[in-house]
Amino acid sequence: MQKLHLVMGGRVKDPQTLDFVDLKAIDLVGVYADYAAAEEAWRSAAQRTVDDAEMRYVVVHLHKLLDPAQSDA
Repeated sequence: MQKLHLVMGGRVKDPQTLDFVDLKAIDLVGVYADYAAAEEAWRSAAQRTVDDAEMRYVVVHLHKLLDPAQSDA
């Protein structure tokens, strides 16, 4: 199984959480086949909004959701 990663972000209610204000406004950056590509996309997206504390981008490990028994190795 591929180790798919989703990069997404949006405005959060509190910068300490991942409680998004408007799920319809989530920025879906993309799905990536490896963590390195996902991290690069995440850094790029996060850098664009670095001055906005209420914007947050994350990398979601889709492969762990699809197959929780799969290891990181």
